[in-house]
Amino acid sequence: MLFSCNSKQGSKKAIDKVETGKIKNNDTSLAEKQIVATSNTAIIDTFIDSLNIGEKGKCKIELIKHRVYDDIYVIIKFYIKGSNSIKDPETWMVQNNYCYETTTLMGFEPNISDFNNDSFNDITFISGTAARGANEIRRLFIYDNQKQELVSIVNSQDYPNMLYNRELDCIDAFLVYGGCSTAFLHISGDSLKEFASVELFDGLTVSTYDKKGKEKVILKDATNKAGYIRYKNFRPLKEYDNY
Repeated sequence: MLFSCNSKQGSKKAIDKVETGKIKNNDTSLAEKQIVATSNTAIIDTFIDSLNIGEKGKCKIELIKHRVYDDIYVIIKFYIKGSNSIKDPETWMVQNNYCYETTTLMGFEPNISDFNNDSFNDITFISGTAARGANEIRRLFIYDNQKQELVSIVNSQDYPNMLYNRELDCIDAFLVYGGCSTAFLHISGDSLKEFASVELFDGLTVSTYDKKGKEKVILKDATNKAGYIRYKNFRPLKEYDNY
């Protein structure tokens, strides 16, 4: 509320009152514009780490999930400290900047750990929603220390429930559908390449895959009626404990 006094009018007060939610002279006020902008956009989740990712203490990652109207996007920014000698050695310099559209409103629930056994931590985060709740869909980013950058693994969302497999020094994934499969994967450039699998569907099938993806069945047992089992090795067959 704004009050103004005019000496020529004595004690008479001229009152100019602008009510919240009203539009004066057909112009939208700044506050109203901000309300409209807020309703059309929103930050859903954020995550920042500068202690554990990549080379510890010299790398930083920022995850931002935001909504624009009905679309949801994830922004990933990766920084290296003092990567430009002209700058202050304590300055964070952007190395990578990724942006993806997503369909999930879930939080990131990031997992920072070493997925390729190079002693540098990588990261996965929830990035999608699967038809079956048992399949946790994540994007995987691998830290490349030689290039000092974060590499997006382009097909990582095709392999739910990823784990680093210490026994085989690889990544394995667990896919749940009418049956289930354990997929054994190597990182090749910016992709995951499947080299073996164990499937439980109408029996048990163990397969290997060559560099071109051609399948070779090395064991088939139609009498096996096991349920949902995740394996940590395919030759010989070994199950995960308490998965």
